[in-house]
Amino acid sequence: MTVIEETNNITKTHVLIFPFPAQGHMIPLLDFTHRLALRGGSTLTITVLITPKNLPFLTTLLSAGVNIETLILPFPSHPSIPSGVENVQDLPPSGFPSMIHALGDLHAPLLSWITSHPSPPVAIVSDFFLGWTHHLEIPRFVFSPSAAITCCILNTLWIEMPTKVNDDDDDEILEFPKIQNCPKYPWSQISTIYRSYVHGDPAWEFIRDSFRDNAASWGLVVNSFSAMEGVYLEHLKREMGHGRVWAVGPILPLSGNDRGGPTSVAVNHVMSWLDAREDDHVVYVCFGSQTVLTKEQTLALASGLEKSGVHFVWAVKEPIEEDSTRGNILDGFDDRVAGRGLVIRGWAPQVAVLLHRAVGAFLTHCGWNSVVEAVVAGVLMLTWPMRADQYTDATLVVDELKVGVRACEGPDKVPDSDELARVFADSVTEKQKERIKAVELRKAALDAIQKRGSSVKDLDGFIQHVVSLGLDQ
Repeated sequence: MTVIEETNNITKTHVLIFPFPAQGHMIPLLDFTHRLALRGGSTLTITVLITPKNLPFLTTLLSAGVNIETLILPFPSHPSIPSGVENVQDLPPSGFPSMIHALGDLHAPLLSWITSHPSPPVAIVSDFFLGWTHHLEIPRFVFSPSAAITCCILNTLWIEMPTKVNDDDDDEILEFPKIQNCPKYPWSQISTIYRSYVHGDPAWEFIRDSFRDNAASWGLVVNSFSAMEGVYLEHLKREMGHGRVWAVGPILPLSGNDRGGPTSVAVNHVMSWLDAREDDHVVYVCFGSQTVLTKEQTLALASGLEKSGVHFVWAVKEPIEEDSTRGNILDGFDDRVAGRGLVIRGWAPQVAVLLHRAVGAFLTHCGWNSVVEAVVAGVLMLTWPMRADQYTDATLVVDELKVGVRACEGPDKVPDSDELARVFADSVTEKQKERIKAVELRKAALDAIQKRGSSVKDLDGFIQHVVSLGLDQ
């Protein structure tokens, strides 16, 4: 593998990229890698570390006409992870910490690769679940696929280690007074990994230290932009004690249609169906790559859509084999909503759907990728957070940015179908102030990635800093 290239007699600076093997984490970091290669192609050589079964995720990037090398390392065996599993999508939520811990066993082979390389990388950019990469003898930049406010909260949790007054009260409120503008949250909405932490367990101590390493790392790259999260970006700079925090978002995908999974409806059909609808009159419903609604939630959502009278596109997850009660839809629902509802079983071309002129509202679980994509589209968000940082994202969207309204909350809550119908109808018929705010935030997002935008300046600043690390060696 050639890792040194000459352009005008200038040796390129080598950077290593290490994504965490979860779809919602890999995609934004690989999209950032593409942007990095395009913007810094004359000065950077980029290697992406991947495990064998996740190599298909690189297909689009490797075929994009940019110079990207790959480093394939075997996935470490782990007693809690079945043989052959290398992606969080193939594990239950309880397996997430095991994945973090298992990947830590790549430290030795990765360090060996770095130290024996004829032109080793001068820095590594790795996901915020890979904090141990801070200890690889080269500067480590954290990549956050989540919001800047989430980074602030996670750093506070794992450094200060707050505890509940009443162990049995999940509604007890946790405050973050050091973080300006930060909302208060009940313990039930705090990071599941943090709430699961077991003091004294070596596996959990590794995870704790890994999160703490994020705050101690050389720098931070965030998929956000200053007009959206300026106060939290400034907090991170103060907290980390330096200015090496770069907001480079919104990180747009390589393509809107070519990175999904199996689907029941062709992309062209989805787009032509939308073409026949009025501007801003379609509600798009999707809950990300992992969330599967219960049967009761699915029935309530179907009823709400049916009662609302709105036009909609609904991406429905297939049932989970171990539990046939999940992911099912009302018998005959497709027929009853024919003409105004399009049901997609499986993957939907979300970016393209959100950007379509006909889509005016988006019922979302508030995963950060979905939030960013909705912001870029200028679409009103109807929030239904389920877990993890989705609660944080929802409060940011609804209470601070005011580009969304609450539809439901929680993984076990079954919404009232009549109330849901009202929310759907209002979202595409009323001239809500949130829709106006969404359009304004879209303009700010697009301005950030224009030639002289804040995120382009931050990306250039990041590249210049990395190059300076190479010159200092």
